[in-house]
Amino acid sequence: MIIEERIYTCYCGKAQLYVKMYEERGLAIQRPILGNLVGYFTSELGTLNQVVHLWAYENMEDRATRRARLLQDPRWKLYAAEVQPLVLNQENKILIPAPFSPWANGAAYSNATNANQ
Repeated sequence: MIIEERIYTCYCGKAQLYVKMYEERGLAIQRPILGNLVGYFTSELGTLNQVVHLWAYENMEDRATRRARLLQDPRWKLYAAEVQPLVLNQENKILIPAPFSPWANGAAYSNATNANQ
């Protein structure tokens, strides 16, 4: 299991517009393809105007396959071209769970769901 952290720094005052556009259009395109949205956030302290999202994948191959599918989707290409002018900078990280992390043995939300059943 890996987690991809994607940080988009928007131009001053544009982060909320970016989130609104994503909620209205981008999420419906991206979520069925990428599958495992862990969280979607905006920054309140520290570096401002940032949108941070986390996606879970089984491994790097799973990520590459899903990202390739997304990048070929014509709806995604159109959406990405529309939001790109709002973004000043982009940063991506691959996070590997520590052995004791709830994510170490798979998706933590799946484990929590199974434990509650």
